[in-house]
Amino acid sequence: MKIVRFLDASSNQPTYGIVEGTTVYAASGDLFEGLAKGDVVGELDGLTVLAPLDPGKVIAIGMNYLKHVKELDASREVPTEPVVFMKPQSAIIGPGTAIELAYPENDTHYEAELVVVIGKRAKRVAEAEALDYVLGYTAGNDVSDRVQQMAGIQWIRGKGYDTYLPLGPVIETDLDPGNATVRSRLNGEPRQDDNTDGLIFNVPFLIAFLSDVMTLNPGDIIMTGTPHGVGGMKAGDTIEVEVGGVGVLSNPVVNRA
Repeated sequence: MKIVRFLDASSNQPTYGIVEGTTVYAASGDLFEGLAKGDVVGELDGLTVLAPLDPGKVIAIGMNYLKHVKELDASREVPTEPVVFMKPQSAIIGPGTAIELAYPENDTHYEAELVVVIGKRAKRVAEAEALDYVLGYTAGNDVSDRVQQMAGIQWIRGKGYDTYLPLGPVIETDLDPGNATVRSRLNGEPRQDDNTDGLIFNVPFLIAFLSDVMTLNPGDIIMTGTPHGVGGMKAGDTIEVEVGGVGVLSNPVVNRA
């Protein structure tokens, strides 16, 4: 099932729908308890699509594809356990909303990622049972100001500016996280192209590892890391992130006013 969150034209409030093909149907019920399909709302491209949820915690994993570990710093060693950091909720935007470069003179990169949406409370779960706690998956762009990121011990400054976390366009509940393509295109030109079968730490392992550290609640998300091929963006660009089975997340790039 593909679940979309959009702005309802009559109430001007966020609401959920179910996508079949290009058609969106009204959805009743609860995102985490189950949604039922209702009447046709309209075509997907005719709606104002929002980020697919307002997450609780935004947990991110760095350096989780082998080639990406080395592409920014050849001296980096391959991690022996997940590199974990957080991004603020205030960084989240939906499809079509502009990424606003806080410091246009800095080298600010796109990072295409598979994003896991937690569906039920997970505390110290076993790796073999970890996927039972997943609602679904979406696409994310871990926008990163490399100058700010590398200036300190923690990465949150370089990755935490407003608009530095596009998410969407939908949550796909039926997807194999161990075999999903992750791609990006800058102004239509291919930049990243890999598959989650190349993750150093796969999704079940990440859920088990993180749930041993902190309780994962419904609506928390895990960004699983980006493949090699990251690069800079500038005002006037359009960056697309595509996760197989989820769809294309597209955002224009502007300079912050």
